[in-house]
Amino acid sequence: MDVLSNLALGFGQAVSPENLLIALVGCIVGTAVGVLPGLGPTATISLLLPISVYLDKTSAVILLSGIYYGAMYGGSITSILVKIPGEAASVITCIDGYQMARKGRGGAALAIAAFGSFFAGVVATIGIAVVGPGVADYALAFGPIEKTSLFILGFMLVLGVGESSKIRALAMIGLGLLLATVGVDLVSGDERFVFDIPALRDGFGIAILAMGLFGISEVLLMAEGDETTGTPIPHAGRLRDLMPNRREIRESAGPVMRGSVLGFFLGLLPGGGALISSFASYMLERKLSRTPEAFGKGAVAGVAGPEAANNAGAQASFIPLLCLGIPANATIGVIMGALLLAGITPGPRLIVEHPELFWGVIASMFVGNLILVVLNVPLVGLFVSLLRVPRAIMAILITFFCVIGAYSFNNSMFDVGTMLAFGLVGYALRKARFDVAPLLLAFVLGGLIEESLMQALIIGHGELSAFLVSPLSAVFLAAAVLVSVVPPILSRLLRRKSRDAFPQDLDQELSKDLPKDLPQP
Repeated sequence: MDVLSNLALGFGQAVSPENLLIALVGCIVGTAVGVLPGLGPTATISLLLPISVYLDKTSAVILLSGIYYGAMYGGSITSILVKIPGEAASVITCIDGYQMARKGRGGAALAIAAFGSFFAGVVATIGIAVVGPGVADYALAFGPIEKTSLFILGFMLVLGVGESSKIRALAMIGLGLLLATVGVDLVSGDERFVFDIPALRDGFGIAILAMGLFGISEVLLMAEGDETTGTPIPHAGRLRDLMPNRREIRESAGPVMRGSVLGFFLGLLPGGGALISSFASYMLERKLSRTPEAFGKGAVAGVAGPEAANNAGAQASFIPLLCLGIPANATIGVIMGALLLAGITPGPRLIVEHPELFWGVIASMFVGNLILVVLNVPLVGLFVSLLRVPRAIMAILITFFCVIGAYSFNNSMFDVGTMLAFGLVGYALRKARFDVAPLLLAFVLGGLIEESLMQALIIGHGELSAFLVSPLSAVFLAAAVLVSVVPPILSRLLRRKSRDAFPQDLDQELSKDLPKDLPQP
């Protein structure tokens, strides 16, 4: 009953005319930010921090959080249509979403992403309302040691992402980890692979890599005439014809529900969030699927599950911020800065001292997700019409937006050159049949795991046994071992069972039961 009364208080804040308008503005800006590569929700929220000071504290968080989860959906638009992830969590959507668009099901992929995100948002909102007030004691036990073990589990999951073999995926993970080491060491302050280039002191930006490896390499493949010729474009005059059919709805229902639950619980963990949630959902769906070979070739579950998971994870990541004062990622850290500017210190006392803020933000998440569906589903036809643009013009537009996005990242032409260089690398890797998704995911996880590993070793005085003493850490490490060991064993057993059921030399097996004196034809 307390939850219902608290939600009523929150909806009283969220549905006021002022906050409804602010939520609408946040969702529109967030969608635009997700569509435009390079800018990202973190940079946008940072730019809007001075404006948030002039708003009411609840309205300010509603605006910034609307931009955040609006960008989660906006990033899926370009990922599906032109294979350019608007932000890191949309990398997984590129794999099967783009293949669906090439098969003429781009509208269905966009609609599945929109409805899946809305369902996940509702699940996450209810979950936050139920578990949020009591999550403080649980999440305080989640420190650098546990985060390191979680990221190790993430690396094991990355091995199954993409279409390439495990050996090729390992090679891409190694390259991604190598790129993640570029810059200044967090502990010693030493420069690594900087080569006296000041622009490399901060390392490579995730947006630069994503636009180069996916966007520019796709442009080069377009120019070559490879992988894009014969792409069917839906010629539907009605919105209904662009919606998912019954088979696609049936195939997406389970992944959306599983992705919502998985994304919510991973989002509760500091360091989890949308990125880990999205590719953990992708791996789960691939393991559960009866046709895992369809993943990477336009599987509906490869879009529905990750899109639901990243939206649920994005919203659930507000719990460590509001209840503990722990930002789960850089974007949440900037929102924490907005709270501090408003004179509010996030933490366990926030719910008691500022209940209208806590419950108002939770209720605004439901309102914001509803706004996103109302805004974006009717525009599916407009988004899909982008696929009708001639290939030459599309290549120019992709290059233009990538260059503008790379330059706006740091106002540096060096970043533009770096992006183009990674475009050439991505093109060469894709021509050699390497999948670049594990590379990008390993790059993101590499930076995260290095920071948490350094902190964990300092806390544990350099003893690796500290990772086994913590129960949560031990669970994550055990899961990592199971993820890496069990699938190959099951695959080998299934192959052996298949050979026993269907012997290779079937003629010899059949001849054993035949009379030896049969006349020859």
